[in-house]
Amino acid sequence: MFLAIRKNQNRVHLGLMLSLTMSTGLIDAVGYLGLDRVFTGNMTGNVVILGMALVGADNLPIIGPVVALFGFVVGAAIAGRVLRSVAAGWTHHSTALFGVVGVILIITTVALAIIGEVHPAPVQFAATGSLGLAMGIQAGTARHIAVKDVTTVVVTSTLTGLAADSRFGGAKKQMWQRRLGAVVLIGLGAAIGAAAIQVHLSLGLAISAFITLGVALIGSIGASSTKDPTVATAVRF
Repeated sequence: MFLAIRKNQNRVHLGLMLSLTMSTGLIDAVGYLGLDRVFTGNMTGNVVILGMALVGADNLPIIGPVVALFGFVVGAAIAGRVLRSVAAGWTHHSTALFGVVGVILIITTVALAIIGEVHPAPVQFAATGSLGLAMGIQAGTARHIAVKDVTTVVVTSTLTGLAADSRFGGAKKQMWQRRLGAVVLIGLGAAIGAAAIQVHLSLGLAISAFITLGVALIGSIGASSTKDPTVATAVRF
């Protein structure tokens, strides 16, 4: 199995990024339905919610989207800092960063499970911030791995490319399977998250943590070495 993964790294990485896309759908469902209508992966949605909330539309939240946006930006910056001198692709740094994402999800899951069904505003904001941080790290790391058309956190550009390059659009050659897969999987993840939240808020996060840690483990099998001194500075802050 290890040999097969190393020989088919492009396909494996595509599958792993699609898995994280589904995980994002799960986490966004938990955030929107369980944390006062906040997206923790889809920052476009948060910006739109925040814009409407600032003019008092429909009693939409303000603090939650701001916390999620801040956490996401910090997470993406951390990923960028860690990976700044590392060659594009999957390295041991990528594995470590996805591992951190998994750990953050586990900690958040356990905390919400211990607290119970009723979550005071400070707890919701803390959970929102931690999930935003995790999704920022994930997005920044996925961007560095650079699997075409799969960002793991948004599908608007993917859907645009799918339609614009289709037979009814520009009729251009495209990898429509991965684009369609990303759209379907983030929706599937959202559906699973919505179903899981009926059991408990933390269940969807637990599933996402399991997916993320599985992705980190499988990706580590074919990870490139980072012992080269030219990339050693990547872990310095």
